[in-house]
Amino acid sequence: MIRLRGLQDSVKQAQQLLTDYEDMELLIQMSSEEEDESSAAELSKELDVFEEEFEELRIQTLLSGPYDRYNAIVTLHAGAGGTESCDWTNILYRMYTRWAEKKGFSMEVLDYLDGDITGIKGITFEVNGENAYGYLQSEKGVHRLVRISPFNSAGKRQTSFASCDVIPDIEEDIDIEVNDEDIRIDTYRSSGAGGQHINKTSSAIRITHLPTGIVVQCQNERSQHMNKEKAMQMLKAKLFLLRQQEQAENMAGIRGEVKDINFGNQIRSYVMQPYTMVKDHRTNEESSNVSSVMDGNIDPFINAYLKWR
Repeated sequence: MIRLRGLQDSVKQAQQLLTDYEDMELLIQMSSEEEDESSAAELSKELDVFEEEFEELRIQTLLSGPYDRYNAIVTLHAGAGGTESCDWTNILYRMYTRWAEKKGFSMEVLDYLDGDITGIKGITFEVNGENAYGYLQSEKGVHRLVRISPFNSAGKRQTSFASCDVIPDIEEDIDIEVNDEDIRIDTYRSSGAGGQHINKTSSAIRITHLPTGIVVQCQNERSQHMNKEKAMQMLKAKLFLLRQQEQAENMAGIRGEVKDINFGNQIRSYVMQPYTMVKDHRTNEESSNVSSVMDGNIDPFINAYLKWR
């Protein structure tokens, strides 16, 4: 039903664009016959809206991968930079939250770890919506921030790093066998704000896959059993992508190469001082409006990545 609704929306969009196109053609013809130049400004506005909607539909045709239509599970980790990086991770989380709101997607936090002083040391959240993984796969990698540090009394520029990992939330049963002897399961108390139950019981689950070193965590669900079930689902999805990566020829991998969260490995830089610039180092897409990007306007970077890929 979700797949059907998505296809129906695409057809509806295409039909609406065709109608708008024919209406503009008719308006051009009428204003030309009547030599009415006042219609030009109105047509220009309509054309801008049309081009924006057309580009959005065109980008959706690039989301044809086997996992693109799934929800996305995103994990952010603070890297080199201490307190500054924890604050940067918090800023990134807000950026993705605002982007999801604009897309009409819902979000659910699965695991959360506060920074020692401020910000977020690590967070895992699920983004639910049509093609969520297809869009957010562009965000995998290390994100670099350059700014005057609010935590530095000398007012010096500081560079901070945070990593972003994205996997699809594959709902159907995945053909991956996980042996009990290959995993270590740890329980711990949930962190962060919560009700009476969440902070009193060790219901949070951490699963470590010993052969690969993959670690998944979940603390959001009400019971330990539900957290374990969700964590196993996440582990299977990661192992499935890893297997696909190993089998694929001439492909850098679905999950992408895991890099250190520090200098020289960033996919995108966000510079706030001495000038303002956000630049993606893979596609060379850039924007001088950093505040707009931080407010969730990352579609130009996502679209550029999909075209580049």
